[in-house]
Amino acid sequence: MQGEEGGQILAGPEGDSFPLMEINTGETEASEQWDYVLVADHRTQRNTRQAHQQQQFLEELKRKGFHYKMIEDHKKVFFGIRADSRIFDLYCTLLMEPEGPATRVQPARPSSVPATTRIRIVNFVLNSKAAAGGTLEDLVKSGVFEARFALHKGEEDLKKRWARWRNMFHPQPIDDIRDYFGEKVALYFAWLGWYTYMLVPAALVGLIIFLSGFSLFNASQISKEICEAHDILLCPRGDHSRRYQQLSDTCTFAKLTHLFDNEGTVLFAIFMALWATVFLEIWKRQRARVVLHWDLYGWDEDQEEMALELINCPAYELRPQQHSYLRSTVILMLSLLMVPLQNPVWGWGPGRGPAVLRSPVLAAPPQICLMIGMAHLLVVYRVLAAALFNSTLLFQEEQVTTAVVVTGALVHYVAILIMTKINKYVALKLCDFEKPRTFSERESKFTIKFFTLQFFAHFSSLVYIAFILGRINGHPGKSVRLAGLWKLEECHLSGCMMDLFLQMAIIMGLKQTLSNCMEYLGPWLAHKYRLMRFKLSRASGDPELRHLQRNYLLNPVNTFSLFDEFMEMMIQYGFTTIFVAAFPLAPLLALFSNLAEIRLDAIKMVRLQRRLVPRKAKDIGTWLQVLETIGVLAVIANGMVIAFTSEFIPRVVYKYHYGPCRQGAQPAVDCLTGYINHSLSVFYTKDFQDPIQIEGSENVTKCRYRDYRNAQDYNLSEQFWVLLAIRLVFLILFEVGQNWGRGPKAGAALSSPPPWPPTPQFPAGSVLTSPTSPCTLPPSTWLCASSSSLPGSCLTFLSR
Repeated sequence: MQGEEGGQILAGPEGDSFPLMEINTGETEASEQWDYVLVADHRTQRNTRQAHQQQQFLEELKRKGFHYKMIEDHKKVFFGIRADSRIFDLYCTLLMEPEGPATRVQPARPSSVPATTRIRIVNFVLNSKAAAGGTLEDLVKSGVFEARFALHKGEEDLKKRWARWRNMFHPQPIDDIRDYFGEKVALYFAWLGWYTYMLVPAALVGLIIFLSGFSLFNASQISKEICEAHDILLCPRGDHSRRYQQLSDTCTFAKLTHLFDNEGTVLFAIFMALWATVFLEIWKRQRARVVLHWDLYGWDEDQEEMALELINCPAYELRPQQHSYLRSTVILMLSLLMVPLQNPVWGWGPGRGPAVLRSPVLAAPPQICLMIGMAHLLVVYRVLAAALFNSTLLFQEEQVTTAVVVTGALVHYVAILIMTKINKYVALKLCDFEKPRTFSERESKFTIKFFTLQFFAHFSSLVYIAFILGRINGHPGKSVRLAGLWKLEECHLSGCMMDLFLQMAIIMGLKQTLSNCMEYLGPWLAHKYRLMRFKLSRASGDPELRHLQRNYLLNPVNTFSLFDEFMEMMIQYGFTTIFVAAFPLAPLLALFSNLAEIRLDAIKMVRLQRRLVPRKAKDIGTWLQVLETIGVLAVIANGMVIAFTSEFIPRVVYKYHYGPCRQGAQPAVDCLTGYINHSLSVFYTKDFQDPIQIEGSENVTKCRYRDYRNAQDYNLSEQFWVLLAIRLVFLILFEVGQNWGRGPKAGAALSSPPPWPPTPQFPAGSVLTSPTSPCTLPPSTWLCASSSSLPGSCLTFLSR
């Protein structure tokens, strides 16, 4: 090609445009392998219409400068596609390494096109709109082609060094991953590796905090008072409890709760808030180091997408920005509607009583309930399960609460699996309604919507247990009932921290163990099943056909393959930071999970799945904003858990305001002496609405329950309002302190590309020539946008 004259640009009539290319195409070298493979069933060859569509599509590829070869076996027809190397001269600006701000000398054209770049450009051209008006995606949906994929080739080194369980503790070859899968996949593994590395100190601190609770297992003054309170009778807490219970019967639960509800919990919550900030800021520097090493700061995804479109079709017009107040309002209302309907216990509805009792979801049509979520069913399930377990005598009376908590967590986990598929569908529909202009914009909007729906699906039950459970159910003698029949459940006498701990442990444990097992076993079993169905003949004498068959029998990939991995890690990061005050072992569980996750993903991508189409990237995109949002929510949630869910604030207030040490420390007396008696309110049994049904009520005149209420009228006492004020003050100070600790964004300077010189303006549709252009088309050609949406300007990196 070098030195040839008379390079021509081909452009068909409007609606029949082809990529810029030279007329002289030449033949493909026999030793070179295929860039892309299309697969069709043999039955399509007997269908006249489908065979004609196949031939029409392949002929158009041939006119564009592609070569193809048809290879058949007894079931499938394989079409090997390869682009002539001279086609890539048209995309020379995309193959250049971006210039730094100080370097103005044009670099030499690369001697060979990297495999990732070839696949990326060929995939774009194949999926572009054809002259007949359809796309390859349309042909696949109509059955003309069954599959399309890029071939695995040259992956042996990654199999040996990366995609093996024995390499679990070895560093990842990020540069090799980038050379094979592209920058986006490489950045995912770079982030995942850094996240796993940073989990080590968090896991160690969390383990120390949890183990330190064992040293106080028998030494806690509160546990001692509970275990020795044989003369204190507790009021029946639910419909499943029909007798008075001695406070000393809860001794074991009180000791277990103190393992993760102690003074160390506050320190750990503060540590994790700072850890999340440090992790993000250091990741920004780590990412900047990697991107500088790859020399990608001058690259822009939107610009590349527009350049590909312009080169492929000079008459391309960028989709105009569509702003509609009606559309924006509808999307906003739908987004707001999905949040409260997935968790209707937020707020109070019109009339009297909590909104959970009159949720519109309970009266909504079944299809709407299915569309917007199922996590809200936890509230109803826990109430009904308690009554069911008690009536069927499946559990002893003291085991009913534990059974309800455990089965409720399992039900929530199943609901999460169902809602994941529904939420993805809903998020896609909302994105289609918004009509984003570019693929990157669509991906960003979809990420935000899908994560928002997934966040409420995963964390709605935790919010209910941490901040609502036991706070809206009234008091003995005047209990709030669901539909006027079933009494709402209450927290354990030692607090709701035990319920919250169990809920987090079960959901996170199942997601990190069962989900990881299914994540590996699912593709492995699917691959084995495809092998059995296809009955691959190992004795085939054609090595090229065997290679095509092996790639075809791998599991298919799609746009969401890498997206799903990111989403899984974002949810895990949420469990690791949000509500971590109630589950100090979350970082340790995440650390073990991630060590396996890295190798699971590597084995899937290299050994079990077809090759992902490489995508260029210089950061993890919208996921960075998701991480920052989770960090802010973590500070808020952990502050509220310490202030409202744990017993930290009541213990401190009693110690210095009500207890024996309010006048000063007394070495002979524990400052928390008498705390249990202070924290339990008195209820007179004569005020029960049905005292005869309670076992032993004839000999009991009063019982105790967990709340701060007056014994005369059962209204909230002065201590309640003092505690509420102090809780709010603590929450404000906690948030302000964490925000001050976050400081300015240290990585902000490294998170944005260096400034470029201003781009010159040119008339729309002008063609510029430059003797210093790195392009090999003589004369060098530069494209300016002919679209009215980009008046008078050339694409920035095309004009450099």
